[in-house]
Amino acid sequence: MATTRRSAIVIGALYLTTHVTSVAGLALYGPVLTSTAYADYLAGPGASARALVGGFLEVVLSLAIVGTGVAFYPVIRRFNEGKALGYAGLRTLEAAVIAVGITPLMAAVTLVQSGGVGDAALIQALASFHNWTFLIGPSFVCGVNTVVLATVLFRSRLVPRFIPALGLVGGPLVFVSGLAQMFGALPQASTAAALAAIPVFAWEVSLALYLVFRGFREFRDAPQRSTSARTIAAQA
Repeated sequence: MATTRRSAIVIGALYLTTHVTSVAGLALYGPVLTSTAYADYLAGPGASARALVGGFLEVVLSLAIVGTGVAFYPVIRRFNEGKALGYAGLRTLEAAVIAVGITPLMAAVTLVQSGGVGDAALIQALASFHNWTFLIGPSFVCGVNTVVLATVLFRSRLVPRFIPALGLVGGPLVFVSGLAQMFGALPQASTAAALAAIPVFAWEVSLALYLVFRGFREFRDAPQRSTSARTIAAQA
């Protein structure tokens, strides 16, 4: 019981970490997603430092994403080992894609800091590399692993069903949104894309808060069921 309660707190804290770092990182280097002159942006006062801090936050984000997959594995494998393994693998893949995208962004910062502002085309290409990984990881891979985990949680009732229901809606929605962005039907940094990500955001935040403050339902209720069983046995 104590171990499972700690696992719930750790998982919830890791999910919250992914959101804090992703929002803070995006606020720091957000112009990389929309700027058509990223070299000029990086050459501005303090822009390179903000991009470096944003890159570091993405490293923390990647580690926290892997942590959620690893920490969830022993909990959900008792209900479906294949999906537990799949979720851990997909979360690791999502983190790897994000981590790969950090490198070209940092390379662009290095070029600007070394006086290579004239290499605007190369810097923009490096920024575009980052943008594509930002799309593939948090949209496609995240959409799939969200459905995998939400399916297990919905059937197992480890958390209230409205929480995984958000994931079952949000996962496909963010996947379709990513597909629309890939083929140019939807701008990558747009209000529509942000709105499409709201259900996934709500799913992860509500799951994180529930696990931190309440824990898994099955294990939280287990002592009560055990006590009732002992009472019935004693009465018999």
